Amino acid sequence: MQDIYLNEHYAELNPNWHEEDSPWKASQVEEIINRNNLEMSTFCEVGCGTGEILLNLSHKYPDVHFTGYEIAPHAFQRAKSKETSRVSFEFGDILEEKDAAFDVVLIADVIEHIEDYLGFVKGLKGLGRYKIFHIPLDLSVQSLYRSWPISNLRKKVGHIHYFSKDIALDALKDCGYSIVDYKYTASRLELPKQALSSHLMKLPRKLCFSLSADWTVRVLGGYSLLVLAE
Repeated sequence: MQDIYLNEHYAELNPNWHEEDSPWKASQVEEIINRNNLEMSTFCEVGCGTGEILLNLSHKYPDVHFTGYEIAPHAFQRAKSKETSRVSFEFGDILEEKDAAFDVVLIADVIEHIEDYLGFVKGLKGLGRYKIFHIPLDLSVQSLYRSWPISNLRKKVGHIHYFSKDIALDALKDCGYSIVDYKYTASRLELPKQALSSHLMKLPRKLCFSLSADWTVRVLGGYSLLVLAE
């Protein structure tokens, strides 16, 4: 499935590379960094797309240098044009870099696209102490019942693996990580440009989430998982 990022197919389906989601994603990352009092001088994002998450974070942490790695030529070219004195971008697979090391590594909405995602996650361990994963929780009762939401994710954005909270956390533990912290993020409630069905489900999801977060995510879906691991 990585071929769709190396050629123009993904760019044709998603010409803006989801840049409009970046301020929201950066705010989620900022929250988990701050509530765990992470100290950092270097920060890396693997699969940085057009670089907007890093650019947003750079405004919040003026003493940190940010580096993004991207394998998709189209996205990398857009990111490279935005470089600053504290935000740089590299083209290629970070796992092929011998001396790459950072205080914090972000992997946001990436592992669901990678064929050998377990091998990929294991390979990231040596890049630094802390990893922040953002993982869409595509598996829910309603998505399995209707089936087409998962099918659309495969066709339009290249998801080839599908997670629930427990599957995601267990996968990280199986890869040798310790879970430091995690939180749900309300991706279908708060991200811009949502489908009509997501708008209709917004109020039921919010009300049910206030009563039982785990039940809501398992049954109604619409959430992602942000995990701090080491």
